[in-house]
Amino acid sequence: MGDKNQTQAVEFVFLGFSSIPNSHLYLFLPFLVIYLVTLLGNLMIFILIQLDSSLQNPMYYFLSHLSSLDICISSVTVPKILLNFLLQRQTISYNQCLAQVFFVGSLTATEAALLAAMAFDRYAAICRPLHYSHLMNSEVCTILAFATWVWGFLHFALHTALCTRLSFCGVNQIHHIFCDVPPLMRIACNNTHINKMALRISSIFVGGVPFLFTILSYCFILSSIMRIRSTAGKRKSFSTCASHLIVVILYFGNGLVNYNRPSAGYSLEMDTVISTTFCIITPMLNPLIYSLRNKEVNGALKKVVRSQKNPN
Repeated sequence: MGDKNQTQAVEFVFLGFSSIPNSHLYLFLPFLVIYLVTLLGNLMIFILIQLDSSLQNPMYYFLSHLSSLDICISSVTVPKILLNFLLQRQTISYNQCLAQVFFVGSLTATEAALLAAMAFDRYAAICRPLHYSHLMNSEVCTILAFATWVWGFLHFALHTALCTRLSFCGVNQIHHIFCDVPPLMRIACNNTHINKMALRISSIFVGGVPFLFTILSYCFILSSIMRIRSTAGKRKSFSTCASHLIVVILYFGNGLVNYNRPSAGYSLEMDTVISTTFCIITPMLNPLIYSLRNKEVNGALKKVVRSQKNPN
């Protein structure tokens, strides 16, 4: 009982920015700007989809969930980082750390599943156009979206529970910028074999399966596009999934580097860059990618702007 109480009383110290002298002076404003752009960009996408009737279809329904996820992922990590910059310290309590572990893991797992669902939607639209309305009716879309959230949160409840078994024996310095399972396992002083096995198995199901499903979907999509005779037809079909494909490459590429690094790990500086890119930069880029490359989103945004300029 004494060990448990000692473990629960630990306050962790993040070392991610320790190599940057006076980091609170140089990094607060960039992180604040990134966070505000993330919130405003994703909120804009979400509101546009709710307001514009031309965006009331499965692709944008899933995109609204992606925007919600990106807001949540960024909000789990960045406000704490900003607060620590203001207080000129890099600490987090044990309970707050476990909460970060749960929500970061749950939300990133949900996003992997959601991107796979979005890939299936693009497959159905391009490869099965005659059956699209049946394959992706509102009931199916609702079930798929709900399932991705439940899947992500149930999955990481297990890892969070396993993290409560870890003891730290006075070691409280985390080589990271927020709490996550791998950094906590590295500083634990008790046996982490079960945690490592659970993480390896879940990475196959939570990361590997959605990734392979997405790749398979795009193999069928590209094969179908290549059979289109006209260049204009090929360009139009590819444009409907180009934004999603860019987001998929960003997400799974960063996720692969973040969670499957060599056993020796990277330098602390490289760890910080990778983690920042995966959980902080990527949520900011997603709405920019969709708004810059998508004519329908641009059209909806222009209509809103015109209606504000000419309310009558």
